[in-house]
This record gives sequence, structure tokens and C-alpha cells, in this order.
Amino acid sequence: MELQQLINKAQETIAAICKHPDYQKIALYYSPDLTISDAQAALTFLELEIHAEAEINLSQLEEFSA
Repeated sequence: MELQQLINKAQETIAAICKHPDYQKIALYYSPDLTISDAQAALTFLELEIHAEAEINLSQLEEFSA
């Protein structure tokens, strides 16, 4: 399984957790150091890093073909 697919699944799982009635009850009084939003942000940054790396690899290939 590709890393991007795993990130997508993780984002879907986090979204499902946020919508779950049990979590919504807990969220009223639950205040951890790291939040669901922090997890979502971490996945977004990881995704950006993957795309940046892909762009770098593509530009390196273009240099060799020139």
C-alpha cells in the first residue's frame, strides 16, 4: 500500500472518530496536550512533504534529459 493511501485512510479514520457519538461526548471535557486537529495537521504536513519530494525528483530527472 502506498504512503498516500495510508494517509488518506488515516484522515478518513480521524474524521470518523470526530463524528462518533462516543467521542463527541468525551470531547466536551477531554483536553489532551495533542488534539485531533494536531493529528490532522501532522498528516497534512506529511502529505506536503511527499508532494515536495516528488517535485524535487521530477526536476532532477528533467535536468538529466536536457
